[in-house]
Amino acid sequence: MSSIQSVMQETRVFTPSDAFVKQANVSGMAAYRALCAEAEQDYTGFWGRLARETLQWKKPFTRVLDESAAPFYKWFEDGELNVSYNCLDTHLATQAEKTAIIFEADDGQVTRINYRDLHARVCQFANGLKSRGIKKGDRIIIYMPMSIEAVIAMQACARIGAIHSVVFGGFSSRSLHERITDAEATAVITADAQLRGGRVMPLKPAVDEALSLGGCAAVHSVIVYQRAGCDTAWNPANNIWWHDLVANQATECEPEWVGAEHPLFILYTSGSTGKPKGVQHSSGGYLLGAMVSMQWVFDYKASDIFWCTADVGWITGHSYVAYGPLAMGGTQVIFEGVPTYPDAGRFWEIIQNHKVTTFYTAPTAIRSLIKLGGELPKKYDLSSLRLLGTVGEPINPEAWMWYYNTVGGARCPIVDTWWQTETGCHMIAPLPGAVPTMPGSCTLPLPGIMAAIVSETGEDVPEHQGGFLVIKRPFPSQIRTIWGDPERYRTSYFPTEMCGAYLAGDSARRDEHGNFWIMGRIDDVLNVSGHRLGTMEIESALVANPLVAEAAVVGKPHEIKGEAIVAFVVLKGELPGEPEKIRAIAHALRDWVAREIGPIAKPDEIRFGDNLPKTRSGKIMRRLLRTLAKGEEITQDVSTLENPAILEQLKNAVK
Repeated sequence: MSSIQSVMQETRVFTPSDAFVKQANVSGMAAYRALCAEAEQDYTGFWGRLARETLQWKKPFTRVLDESAAPFYKWFEDGELNVSYNCLDTHLATQAEKTAIIFEADDGQVTRINYRDLHARVCQFANGLKSRGIKKGDRIIIYMPMSIEAVIAMQACARIGAIHSVVFGGFSSRSLHERITDAEATAVITADAQLRGGRVMPLKPAVDEALSLGGCAAVHSVIVYQRAGCDTAWNPANNIWWHDLVANQATECEPEWVGAEHPLFILYTSGSTGKPKGVQHSSGGYLLGAMVSMQWVFDYKASDIFWCTADVGWITGHSYVAYGPLAMGGTQVIFEGVPTYPDAGRFWEIIQNHKVTTFYTAPTAIRSLIKLGGELPKKYDLSSLRLLGTVGEPINPEAWMWYYNTVGGARCPIVDTWWQTETGCHMIAPLPGAVPTMPGSCTLPLPGIMAAIVSETGEDVPEHQGGFLVIKRPFPSQIRTIWGDPERYRTSYFPTEMCGAYLAGDSARRDEHGNFWIMGRIDDVLNVSGHRLGTMEIESALVANPLVAEAAVVGKPHEIKGEAIVAFVVLKGELPGEPEKIRAIAHALRDWVAREIGPIAKPDEIRFGDNLPKTRSGKIMRRLLRTLAKGEEITQDVSTLENPAILEQLKNAVK
């Protein structure tokens, strides 16, 4: 195997300030190394200590880790707890009046709810679910807008031991149907519509259509939250309004105490082929990961106003909206709308108005906001911020620097977090009071996470050489199986050539400091003239050019080189109307990449567009770009795209 080559050169280092180190939960590199050493010396003892100190157990566990059926690991198996109890009941005696959620609606209206009232509403809804015959082990689909009610629905399922599966509100009826049938769901919780960017976007019709496609006979209840008050088709046989369901329900509901390995939720994630994978997470291990990462990576303090911008339809919205902040007893912001409505200053206005201290968002959002108003943050008072974070994909170094300087005022550490739906919580990220950061690097593994970079045959590779990112020891928050398909779980994540390690599916390298640099998905690695190049590094070089706002790089077959590099680029300014001027910019950008990282990485083709094809959550659909690059017709479902018209523009773009 020719190794995956790294072409990125980044030398800037930012050490935590003395003031931040002094107040940090993990203060200084010595404290970080001590935690790592504890895990290395007594792995199960380390995780057992954290589980006893962090979680509230109804029945304490006696065994930390069972590896007998590897890779179907079990953590704290004989212990019993309830996740909702850990998130809500534990705070009632000490801070019932503390604000749990600050909800800002699309139109700017603000609602606050404290822990006492949130607990009461979760209990009422949980009792309502039980009144519909929903019980422990039942699977419940949640298809909701970003709202307090979405969190209540998730927490209520956890309270009664039902297994929720949240489906992002931007997914189509066919995608929804696929998840309902795979999970064999017995109920769907939805809303009449969601409000985004000043528009009413119906949700209930997609549920009705999904149920009409067949195979959904197990669904006996469709619970509808009245968000928009729009006309809604109604089937009285199984439809019930949320407000009718909770009317007259008691505000107390005894938690269903479950084993630590009881499934908390199933979350579907797209595979490179085949149907979506139902990632199944446990109760005890998952919650432990969410809470420990809140303490370590987000340096959580009781005075924080925490804001994770992710939708609850994604794993980030599970771990760092619905569960982690509440389990810590924190105050968090939940925002219904989009960052560009009514203008591109919306995020910065929210931070200013609610005095947000910790802000966690995606590089895609950061790049979009740079394009729409790179100077806008300076018009707002962002002095409340003390910590910034990124999630979802590697962040380009230049976007990192803008985030650090313009949003954080060169005083807030940035935690660039690498993790996945399957890992449940952060795996590699800087502990902000200990680990020096470098733009574009997620830095070092969390204590107890045994990450490594290996070859195709599972051997460790030297520093600066790319390879496959793996985690060599099981960890509490990891995926337990793929729902209904244990063999796919085994072959996807624990292939025999990895010698028992968890295969993340990403390529990465380590530098001389031990820092990890994510180079892209394994299936996004380009093989150009025998050189294997990570797409992210070429994208970073393009975005470093002052003309470029955003870039995505894919490969297409080339009869001589194996693969040709095709770049899709969004400029910061207007795209010229004359083809010759467009070609001149493309030529200049190719030369730029050649100078930045070498001629081998020079794109063979550059196409320009007003935007890139993205899901409504902001994820670039690179598979569609690969299809366009090859000149093939797009046959995939594009109903989840925010901007399907962009495909035609990119297809016919001047090359």
